[in-house]
Amino acid sequence: MLFSSGGKAIRIKESDVRAMGRTARGVRGIKLKKEEQLISLIIPSESSEILLSSENGYGKRSKIADYSIIGRGGQGVICMKGSTRNGKLVGAIEISSGDEVILISDQGTLVRISSNEVSLQGRNTLGIKLISLADEEKLVGIAAVNELEDDTDN
Repeated sequence: MLFSSGGKAIRIKESDVRAMGRTARGVRGIKLKKEEQLISLIIPSESSEILLSSENGYGKRSKIADYSIIGRGGQGVICMKGSTRNGKLVGAIEISSGDEVILISDQGTLVRISSNEVSLQGRNTLGIKLISLADEEKLVGIAAVNELEDDTDN
């Protein structure tokens, strides 16, 4: 699965991307508009979910099954509805039940939340507020982490 900053995603078969030499240019996975960037590539498992986040602190969880497999090179389907409220898509990660997510802002704010706190929504929706940001502060990244176990050996 490939995700663009414009809020679109495309799910392709791995076999559509053939093996190539080191100097090859590769094949087009997703067609991007001039202002868009590729923000994430995920090789999903059917039992997992996707967590998406936007630069203004909004996000959502959605099921992998919501994204049908299509041919490579297209524009993709809407994975998070774009709006001035949300801003650009900045992160897309694969999560499982019980995973925790770290949200990172451009001013160094870190927030850790449980993935279960983020509501499961359809593919073409706006999402919910994940993190409160100050004026001019933007979310720049997300990362999934497993819940830390207590260190009882000390």
